Amino acid sequence: MISPFEGRVRWLLIVWLFVLSSVGFLDRVNFSIASGYIVREYHLTNIQLGYIFSAFVFGYALCQAPGGRVSDRYGARWVITIATLWWAVSTSLATAIPRDIGNVVAAFIAVRFMLGVGESVIYPASNRVVAKWIPTQERGRANGLIFAGVGAGAAVTPPLITYIMLRGGWRLSFWVSALIGVVAGLVWWWLARDNPEDHPWVSEGEKELIRAGLPDSQAQAKGKLPWRTILGSKDFLLVTFSYFCYGYVAYIFFTWFYRYLSTVRGLNLRESSYFTTLPFIAMAICSPLGGVISDRITRLYGKRWGRCGVAVVGIGLSAVFVASGAYVASPRLASIVLAGGAGALYISQSTFWSVTADIAGESAGAVSGVMNMGAQIGSTVTATLTPMIASRFGWEASFGVAGFLCATGALAWLWVDPNRKLTPTQ
Repeated sequence: MISPFEGRVRWLLIVWLFVLSSVGFLDRVNFSIASGYIVREYHLTNIQLGYIFSAFVFGYALCQAPGGRVSDRYGARWVITIATLWWAVSTSLATAIPRDIGNVVAAFIAVRFMLGVGESVIYPASNRVVAKWIPTQERGRANGLIFAGVGAGAAVTPPLITYIMLRGGWRLSFWVSALIGVVAGLVWWWLARDNPEDHPWVSEGEKELIRAGLPDSQAQAKGKLPWRTILGSKDFLLVTFSYFCYGYVAYIFFTWFYRYLSTVRGLNLRESSYFTTLPFIAMAICSPLGGVISDRITRLYGKRWGRCGVAVVGIGLSAVFVASGAYVASPRLASIVLAGGAGALYISQSTFWSVTADIAGESAGAVSGVMNMGAQIGSTVTATLTPMIASRFGWEASFGVAGFLCATGALAWLWVDPNRKLTPTQ
C-alpha cells in the first residue's frame, strides 16, 4: 500500500499526539469552565469544589508511573485508544449525577478521579511512541509539538466550552467533549502502530532513517528496567526534581493567573480573559520552537548543549521573567512579562521528555511517567501554597518563590549527563 505520507508517517503520529494532547486538556478543563453552573445546580461550596478539583490531580499524579509501565508492556496504540474512551466515559458520567443522590460531592470526586487515572497515561505513552518511532536527532521537535497541545488546548477550551454552554447548557459541553475524545481516539487506533516495522505506510527508507537514529542498541537496557534502577539514577532524579520545579511554576498559570489579573491587578472581565490567554499562546509557540532549537544544537554540539543547555537557558529565563513580572507597575505590561515567563519555561519542555526517551529505551513510558509524577506533585503544591504565600507576604512573594524554584530547576541540569543510559547494573 502506497502511503500518502511516504517518508513522514512518524510525523503523522506526532501530529495526532498533539491533537490528543489538546483533547485531553479539553476534557480536563471543561469542569473548571462549567463550575459556576455546577455549583449553583448542586449547591456546592468552594471547599467542596476544591475537593473535586483535587480529585483529578490526585488520580492523574498517582497513576503516572503505572500508566507508563502499562504503555511499555502493551504498547501505546491500544493504551492511548482505551484511555481516550475512558476519558469519554468519565466525562459523560459527570452529566448523569442526580441532584438527589446521597453524596453529590463523593460522586463528583469519583468521576474526576477516574478521569485523572485515564488521562495519566497520555504523556508517558506518547514518550513510548517517541522512543520507538523518532530518531534521537528529531526528538526535541517531536516532543515540542506534542506539548504544544497543552497551550493550544488551554487557549481553545474556554471559548469553545463557553459557546456550547450558552447555547445548550453545561451537560451538552461535556457530551461534545466526550464525543471529540472518542473520535480522536478511534483515529489514533487507525493511524498508529507500536513499531515502524508493523505500519503498512512506512517505507523502507523511513524505517532505515528511524533505525539509524535510535540510540545504540548495545547501550540500551534490554527489557523493562526495575524500579530500583530508575530511582537510583542520579541523572533521572535531577531531571525529575527540575520537572517538579517546572510543574510548580507552570500550574500557577493554569490556576491563579486569571484571578491574579482580575482581583490583584484590577483588570476588568474582558481584559482579564484576554490577557489570561497570553501565557497559553506563548506555551503553544515556544514548546515546538524549543524543540527545534534543541534538535539543532544537539546536531551541532551534542546532547550536553542541545538538551541540558537549552533547559538551563529556558528555565533560567523563566525565573527572571516570573520573579520580575509581579513588580512591573502596569498590569498589562506585567501580563506580557509573566506570559514571557511561561513561554521561556516551555522552551525547555521537550528536553525533559527527549532525555528520558534517550536514557530509558524500552522503559521510556515508565521513566517519563515517574518524572511527570514529579511535575504533578509540584502542580499540587503550587495550587495550595501560592495563595497562602500571597495572603501572608503578598503576590510578589508568590512569584518570587516560583522564580527561585525556576532558578533551582535550571541549575539541576548542570549535573545531568544525557548520554548516560539507564542499565540494570547502574
